[in-house]
Amino acid sequence: MKEMGLGLVIHLGKEKGMGLAIMVNPRLYRRRIIPCECVELKDDIILTCNDDYILTSWNTLKPKVDLHHGYSCYWLKEGIKLSKLYRKDNSLICWYADIVDFVYQETENTLTTTDLLVDVIINPDGFVQVLDLDELAMALEDKLIDEETLKRSLRLVDSFLRVIYDGDLSKWQKPLEDASADETEETKE
Repeated sequence: MKEMGLGLVIHLGKEKGMGLAIMVNPRLYRRRIIPCECVELKDDIILTCNDDYILTSWNTLKPKVDLHHGYSCYWLKEGIKLSKLYRKDNSLICWYADIVDFVYQETENTLTTTDLLVDVIINPDGFVQVLDLDELAMALEDKLIDEETLKRSLRLVDSFLRVIYDGDLSKWQKPLEDASADETEETKE
């Protein structure tokens, strides 16, 4: 799809059927619907960028009591940003999945990740929580999203929950596990 003055804008996802070979270490942006904001993730470090995912390491943008740093894997075709969240002492808090939409802007080499409001937390003990369905409903009521975005968000969270319930989450976690293991090895040296 062409947008005047912006170059090629690619909406990523399974149904879009577009490859990502042109994307090389893009500038990353996080866009939220509630609250309405768009922030460049300028301090995130891209560890891997390929056709399937972008893997990053990061420290929190705003200091939090428990959350200190983590890794995120942007699953570009699946509409999921899976993160591994850590405390300052490097102990695992949880796995956190944002249901998202990706837009790549070729001429600017930017990838904007829009949070579609629904989140899934997988605690270290395996307990799974689905969050913010109320925000999804509120966003539709307040006309911050349209019905298609609501449906997309629900379908993506359903697909992701099926991955968890079918016991297939480990393949999604692997890049994050490998990155954190590499960092632990480097710290020991």
